[in-house]
Amino acid sequence: MAEDDRTDWNGHHKGSAAYSRLLAALALAGVATFAQLYSVQATLPQIATELHISASLAALSISAATVGLAVAVIPWSFIADRIGRVKAMTIGICAATALGLILPLCTELPALLAVRLLEGMALGSIPALAVAYLNEEVHKLSAAVAAGSYVAGTTIGGLLGRLVSGVVSDFAGWRFGTLAASLLATLAAVAFLMLLPKQRGFVRARGKGIGPALMLLASLCKDQRLLALYAQAFLLMGGFVALYNYLGFRLMAPPFLLPAGLIAFIFLAYLAGTFTSRWGAAMTVRFGRRAVLLSSIALMAAGILITIPDNLTAVLIGVIVLTGGYFAAHSVGSGWTGAIAVSGRAQAASLYNLAYYLGSSVIGWAGGLVFQSFGWPALALLVAGLTLLAGLLNFLAHRGRPQTTTTATAL
Repeated sequence: MAEDDRTDWNGHHKGSAAYSRLLAALALAGVATFAQLYSVQATLPQIATELHISASLAALSISAATVGLAVAVIPWSFIADRIGRVKAMTIGICAATALGLILPLCTELPALLAVRLLEGMALGSIPALAVAYLNEEVHKLSAAVAAGSYVAGTTIGGLLGRLVSGVVSDFAGWRFGTLAASLLATLAAVAFLMLLPKQRGFVRARGKGIGPALMLLASLCKDQRLLALYAQAFLLMGGFVALYNYLGFRLMAPPFLLPAGLIAFIFLAYLAGTFTSRWGAAMTVRFGRRAVLLSSIALMAAGILITIPDNLTAVLIGVIVLTGGYFAAHSVGSGWTGAIAVSGRAQAASLYNLAYYLGSSVIGWAGGLVFQSFGWPALALLVAGLTLLAGLLNFLAHRGRPQTTTTATAL
């Protein structure tokens, strides 16, 4: 959409049939996207064993996909300005599911990483466009809750992809594990295409060159509130992925010695994120985005610290708490980005996702170097520090500004 254009379309209202279909469709898109994106995370120890590589090298299979997604989100936003949000998301999700079915055929690390890179680039269409699509198609008073519902769908996708691949890989190997997750994602993608309502708020962008596009991106980067949200996305997502990347390696080693199939059930902690992503968005109506965001970040940091002792109960509680805090913060942050950027909304969301997935790629991989050299406590302390830094940056960016709830139009 040319974000400067306006239509008389006010969006679907909460409770309408189209609103429910839209949320269900985007939840399924979240399942299709994130079931594929992170399905290999539950199989990293098996990949490392079969390919005779280190934990950090195995984690590159995650980073390759998230790098691909990160570099693709901004191009997808401009493509969608020309052809429409729905068409762009359809192309991306179909390409990604095809690549996901090819993945189990890879027998060498370079081929595996190449397919994951392309898969991530295709998957970039959904996170790049989903929030912009919501803000165009849903009434503004319901947009924050709708965004929370979409994020809840992504948590279900992330959970199912990891759980299915982890359980299947325990008795059939990582190839069948990732194949099972890809088949699940394919079914979700088909349901997404069948349910998604026709777009009504989209206005095709007029032809513009690269110069105006770069100027638009530069103008968005001048807003300190957006920069703080982008930094939060980089730091929180990077730390979150690093913890989950190496949690399996920790739990398979002494003193835990858990089998891969049982470790996969640790990802049920994602259900906490399914709840808190919607809960956090709803709480912004009462307490404002800033208060909920900072509280969620503090909750995530507390959960990280709880995982440090070599006690399985403490690890489980900590993972649940940090996951709940993370997804509440992400739900608020992603929705706030679209609300701040009245102009260039799709590009603002794409910059958020660029930072988000670069964090996953860089910190998610680099955390393995810390884990391999100094162990879990060092990794946990590092991620807790990054989490608190994200909170500090957002506190400073919004200091002195009035608290605003999601019913306001500016913030």
